[in-house]
Amino acid sequence: MKLILTQEVDGLGAPGDVVEVKDGYGRNYLVPRGLGIKWTRGGEKTIESIKSARAARAARDADHAGEIKAKLEASTVQVKVRAGEGGRLFGAVTTAEIADALGAASGESVDRRTIVVTNPIKTLGSHQVTVKLHEDVTATVSLNVVAA
Repeated sequence: MKLILTQEVDGLGAPGDVVEVKDGYGRNYLVPRGLGIKWTRGGEKTIESIKSARAARAARDADHAGEIKAKLEASTVQVKVRAGEGGRLFGAVTTAEIADALGAASGESVDRRTIVVTNPIKTLGSHQVTVKLHEDVTATVSLNVVAA
C-alpha cells in the first residue's frame, strides 16, 4: 500500500514522504491515527504543500533549535516524581514529565514525542536523555530525578 505521511514516523519517514507499507500496517495503524493518507495521483499537490511547509519551517527552526540546545545542555534539569523508600519510583518517568521539566528549565515548550529515552527511568539520580529538536540538531540533556 502506498501512503503519503502527514507526520513523522520513526523508522519510516518524514511528513510528505511517499512510502510503501504492508496493507495491514497502513490500514489499521497509520491511516486511523492520522499519520498517513492513501496515495493518489491527485495527492501530488498535497505532497508539494507538505514539503514546502516543512522546508520553510526547517529553515526558520534550525537557528532556533540551536539556541534551545544551548539552553538545555547548559544546565541540569530537575524532574520531581513520587518515590518510595530506597529511591525506587512508582512506575517510570514519562516523556510528558520530562517535557514539562525541560519547558520549565528552558522557557521553550518541548514536544514529548521528540524526547528519546533509551532505558526506562525507574530510579532516582542522574540520567541522560536525547531530545531531537530539529533534523540536524539533537541535544543530550542531563536529568536529575528527585523525590517530590
